[in-house]
Amino acid sequence: MTTLTPSLSPARSQTTCASLLQELQIIWDEIGESDGERDKMLLELEQECLDIYRRKVEMTRKYKADLHQSLAQSESEIAKLVSALGEHSSFSRGKGTLKQQMSSVRPVLEDLRSKKEQRIKDFTETQSQIARICAEIAGNGHSIMSSDPQVNEHDLTIKKLGELKSHLKELQNEKIIRLQKVTSHINMIHELSVVMSFDFLKTVSGIHSSLIDPANGQSKSISNDTLAKLTSTVHSLQQEKQKRLQKLQCLGSILVELWNLLDSPTAERKRFEHVTSLISSSIDEVSKQGWLGLDIIEQVEVEVERLNVLKASKMKELVFKRQNELEEIYKGVHMDVNSNAARQILINLIESDNVDMSNLLSSMDDQIIKAKQEAFSRKDILDKVEKWKNASEEEKWLDDYEKDENRYSAGRGVHKNLKRAEKARILVSKLPCKLVIILHHKIGFYDVLIFFVK
Repeated sequence: MTTLTPSLSPARSQTTCASLLQELQIIWDEIGESDGERDKMLLELEQECLDIYRRKVEMTRKYKADLHQSLAQSESEIAKLVSALGEHSSFSRGKGTLKQQMSSVRPVLEDLRSKKEQRIKDFTETQSQIARICAEIAGNGHSIMSSDPQVNEHDLTIKKLGELKSHLKELQNEKIIRLQKVTSHINMIHELSVVMSFDFLKTVSGIHSSLIDPANGQSKSISNDTLAKLTSTVHSLQQEKQKRLQKLQCLGSILVELWNLLDSPTAERKRFEHVTSLISSSIDEVSKQGWLGLDIIEQVEVEVERLNVLKASKMKELVFKRQNELEEIYKGVHMDVNSNAARQILINLIESDNVDMSNLLSSMDDQIIKAKQEAFSRKDILDKVEKWKNASEEEKWLDDYEKDENRYSAGRGVHKNLKRAEKARILVSKLPCKLVIILHHKIGFYDVLIFFVK
């Protein structure tokens, strides 16, 4: 039986009802109500009291059912939360009244709900970072910002969160590596822009605007497309650098050749020292500002063109200068050269415009080198010839002396000349045969005749 509160105890209820019924009887007496009316009204009162009790019982029964349902729902939610969160603790609502059981269930449920809410925040934050980095790599970072990631609330375990965080760590490392590559490529483009004098900002911003001026906290683009464009740009710029270096090296070699050909003054050469210094440089050694700029290449091209024009006007003079040098070498070693014929041939070649003057000068330089080598090889022969001539003169003096009838009355010192002349006669008697053989082997029979005729 349900315990009533003190204010609704049976004794007090009966007292109250009896006093009220007594008061009602007095009123009816005063009114003069008939017994039938009185019985009818009492029956109505009894029915109304029964209805009130019945409603109260139904409400209480429903409240009890609601408590049972709440307990069942709470237990079911606890089971789902434990499964979703991966909790290993077990739960029992214990014994006691329904309210007592609810009191033991409520804090457990609230704690699990709080854990779920925090876990969802952790998942959302982790998945958002993963989605953001993946979007940056894919190159569609703007579209991902407007949508939140969908979290699977049925799997909120620590293990799953750890897997996501591990994946996030890998992506963060990948982002760091990509940022390093982007920075390295940008630095390389800047170095190349310094050397080749092109617009660095225009080149890099043409690849992606964020590489120069990131807007609204946006980081530099690390997408596959951006990296591919940066790599391609660096490669093409390096090829351009190699191409310009080779062109300047070629122009520098031509400059040196023209300077040497035209005997250009030192002051004129100093203007292009930075160009000629590149002739033997490797591509990695060229790093100074503007050295491979198009303006530098244009200046060198203009200078080469100017020197070529000057070379054409002075080429005839240079050719005959080489010819004079060649004739002097031949003359010094007693070699006959038809100078007039040689000069006429050179004049005809120059006036015909059918000969490359540079090749002609190079050929004459080769002839001069060969002539110098020939002169050096004839030096010992010429020395022997000179010695033979001196000895011949001494022998001639001796012949004249022997024919002189007054030779015995000659003054002092004659005996020394006589002694020297006798040695010369012996030398002359031995030298010609050996000398002719040596000359024949060295320079040929015709040249031997020339030496002795002279």
